[in-house]
Amino acid sequence: MIVAAHQPSYLPWLGYLDKLAKADVFVVMDDLQYEAQNFQNRNRLKLDKGPQWVTVPLVRATQTDRVCDRRIDNAGRGGRHHWQRRTWRTLEVHYGNTPGFERHAPELEDVFVRRWESLVELDLHMLDLARRWLGIKTPILRASSLGLSGAKTDRIQDMCNKLGASIYLSGRGGSTGYLDTDQLARGGITTMWQHYAHPTYPQRYSHLGFVSHLGFLDLVLNTGPDAAAMFCGASQQLQLQKGQS
Repeated sequence: MIVAAHQPSYLPWLGYLDKLAKADVFVVMDDLQYEAQNFQNRNRLKLDKGPQWVTVPLVRATQTDRVCDRRIDNAGRGGRHHWQRRTWRTLEVHYGNTPGFERHAPELEDVFVRRWESLVELDLHMLDLARRWLGIKTPILRASSLGLSGAKTDRIQDMCNKLGASIYLSGRGGSTGYLDTDQLARGGITTMWQHYAHPTYPQRYSHLGFVSHLGFLDLVLNTGPDAAAMFCGASQQLQLQKGQS
């Protein structure tokens, strides 16, 4: 069994979803420390002046708070849920004429009128929409439900052991700096590295050129009924590399 894991992400990019799709089980690491200026409560969309951040404001907390403890600030300037109204208006203005907007508008509008308290619950809801719209069947577990111990490689090994996984699928980001593949191999776990080629697809504001690594909504809204096929077509075969990055 192949298991993959990642911290929660707001409007996750296509590479995140590709890793999810290639695993048999995906673990959302919701019990790790929250990282400011990361993707747990923000992501980018393409607007008329180029890629711009859309952000979920959070209530102030301590630096040691876990992601699953972070609460959404619904009392910002402009009244309650102002961040939601602003995001929904951004989608209407900049994606309202795209092939996928009418199809997905009801569910998206619901996201931005419903009151959210927990950042993780919002992130998981958006992840569920992405899975359904792109045809991803991989089941998801929350790390906070597994009682994992240790850090870095020890934590990954504990997760694989508890899930009965023999293969750990890793991205090529920060994990290449800390993941001890030899340790995993000694424990009977093979490391598999993700290889992902980002697709190029029609976007609004074509004069700005194609912008990659945006939130998944950019693909879904710009390509409409073709989004799932385009996403699946961009996924490459996994390459097995024992102890290598």
